[in-house]
Amino acid sequence: MIMRKAKITDVESIHALITYYADKGLMLARSRNMLYENLREFTVAEDQGRVVGAGSLHITWKDLAEIRALAVAPEYAKKGVGRGLVGRFIDEARELALPRLFALTYQDGFFAKCGFRIIEKDSLPQKVWRECVDCPKFPNCEEIAMIINII
Repeated sequence: MIMRKAKITDVESIHALITYYADKGLMLARSRNMLYENLREFTVAEDQGRVVGAGSLHITWKDLAEIRALAVAPEYAKKGVGRGLVGRFIDEARELALPRLFALTYQDGFFAKCGFRIIEKDSLPQKVWRECVDCPKFPNCEEIAMIINII
């Protein structure tokens, strides 16, 4: 298995992974447009030419970035793919001198195993909520805010 930056040819696979979980209410949906516009933020896990995991690292401010759209193919769940992607994002954040990463998630147990802790959503800067107004769940968001200090 390899982890690499996403390519244009990965968008349909990434979209399918996210949509699988979004349809089950386990994560927020992402449009193809969002994926294309933010493709440079995405990293994928690939096994024998197949994208089996994906996620993105989105910089929100000088000291903060978000792990977004993290999804792993069901048959690869609990095999270290998600943790591998989170590890890549932590390494990338360190290289960029970003001291903190956060996630808005329904999967708090997973992120806790990766070293994140639950925080109040209101403790995050207003800039974080810029895209929330377009979400169908706004303002009744049930996602859990989690953060990790890495520097």
